[in-house]
Amino acid sequence: MDNDCEQNRNQEMKKDWYKEMSFYQIWVRSFADGDGDGIGDLYGVYDKLEYVKSLGVDGIWFSPIYPSPNADYGYDISDYKDIHPDFGDLDQFKKMLNKAHELGLKVIMDLVVNHTSDEHPWFIESKKGRDNPYSDYYIWRDKPNNWDSLFEGKAWEYCKERGQYYLHIFAKKQPDLNMDNPKVRQEVKDIMRFWLDMGVDGFREDVINFISKKEGLPNGIPFLPAVNGMPYYKDGPHIHEYLAEFRKVCDEYDCFQLGEGPMTTVKSAMKYLTGPTKSLDMMFSFDHMMADCLYTEYIHRPFSLIKLKKAFTKWQYALAGKGWNALYLENHDHPRIISRYGSEHFWRESGTMLAASYIFQQGTPFIYQGQEIGMTNIRLMSIDQYVDVSSITNYQTYHLKEDPERRLHRIHLSSRDSARTPVQWDDTENAGFSEVRPWFYVNPNYKRVNVKREERDPDSILNFYRKCLALRKSSKTLIYGDYTEHFPKDKNIYMYERSLNGESYLIICSFSRLPVKANKPSKFAGRHGELVLCNYPKEPVSYNGVFDHIEQELSEIELRKGYFRPFETRVYRYTQ
Repeated sequence: MDNDCEQNRNQEMKKDWYKEMSFYQIWVRSFADGDGDGIGDLYGVYDKLEYVKSLGVDGIWFSPIYPSPNADYGYDISDYKDIHPDFGDLDQFKKMLNKAHELGLKVIMDLVVNHTSDEHPWFIESKKGRDNPYSDYYIWRDKPNNWDSLFEGKAWEYCKERGQYYLHIFAKKQPDLNMDNPKVRQEVKDIMRFWLDMGVDGFREDVINFISKKEGLPNGIPFLPAVNGMPYYKDGPHIHEYLAEFRKVCDEYDCFQLGEGPMTTVKSAMKYLTGPTKSLDMMFSFDHMMADCLYTEYIHRPFSLIKLKKAFTKWQYALAGKGWNALYLENHDHPRIISRYGSEHFWRESGTMLAASYIFQQGTPFIYQGQEIGMTNIRLMSIDQYVDVSSITNYQTYHLKEDPERRLHRIHLSSRDSARTPVQWDDTENAGFSEVRPWFYVNPNYKRVNVKREERDPDSILNFYRKCLALRKSSKTLIYGDYTEHFPKDKNIYMYERSLNGESYLIICSFSRLPVKANKPSKFAGRHGELVLCNYPKEPVSYNGVFDHIEQELSEIELRKGYFRPFETRVYRYTQ
């Protein structure tokens, strides 16, 4: 019987191939410029695929690379079956895809089907009148309800040509599709097959829990500005029915589906990830991205490790043995994590510690471009220098009684543009991203923070990410083992354990800028654990003559007594 159980488990592991993988997210416009026009493209991606592979990842997730007017930088799509001319063409995509596969990298695409661009041919036809084939591809009303959009003012925009209002949960140039129309759902399935037939391996599905709206579109809750309509479009009445249709397509190709679920609770996520309504293999949740803010990064609060740990552990425990977590700390939608949860002063220490804090949890890790070298937030001098629609709207809409300098500081903390500065490849002009002036500003710290410099340093953030991914890949325990959090009330230390078949890994992460003591759990008392990973090298690391942590060095006696240096992380392995 035991052999049968083990065989079934091995078969399940083989079927769910994504569980042993890790992914690297590429936001192409800022990754690498291969054709010399200042804009990142698929030529640049092609040239850098060996670098991506060298990290130890197994796949790439591309943010949208389709034609788009860029009202929301690619998330407003005008053609789902082509490549944005800024990035190349379908031939170059196929060339890149073939090389990625040759290197053993799977490729997943961003599927954005809650809305299109208002320049998509479907919308251009739909707005012409109420009796054409595309009339019901979008959500039109004679009288709008009171919903607010998440990006730009009210959620309804008047169209003179049609004499009606159309719904846009996000920007005005992002009209929501009417997924209740079976023709629209068929279009989505055709899009999926187009890319799957080309050879892509799956999809990350943008705000997928928003695609079904409540019948009648009732007025939203008055005292919930910006999100007053969310109860009527999040986890809507037909969401699982529609996703089941899309799931059937993916089942034909053995690809996988990763959903983005804004404001999703564990309870609602379980319906997407488990049981008879399972339609997704993983879901990006947002709880752990709220440890220093309230609802949105623009409403900043002091960082709370307790809040972060609670979010991590809630999802780990809820999905244990039932579903699978998508692990991430950065993506195109959030500011840089060192600037948020770490310390730019203890840049290397906090950047490496943050890597260990999430990569060794149960789930599939995702790393966002530049995260692996410790890129940080950019601080521009004027709101006019920012290009992100949500950042500009936040600045112009909220906290207007504050002086402009304070409001700009909020943007420094919150802007998605900080995740979209060009990747810093070396210390030459334009950070090696392009030979000409890039489309957006390069972070001034590129002389210190860049791939070339960190490649040469065995103790760099870059090489620590490689060590983390290699360690995870080498251990079934770190992939499939049970998760247990220890000392959840500790305000400075995040400590968790992974255990399987008598083997345990204890991951200890200090979030403190000062030395603090961390006691090991009683179950490990008197047991010798092998220290398999630590982010503090034997000798202090110097950058441009400045020692990052030398003023906080501890004696060997203090270290043996369980004291941790600022942002130190250690991983211990225990066997029976």
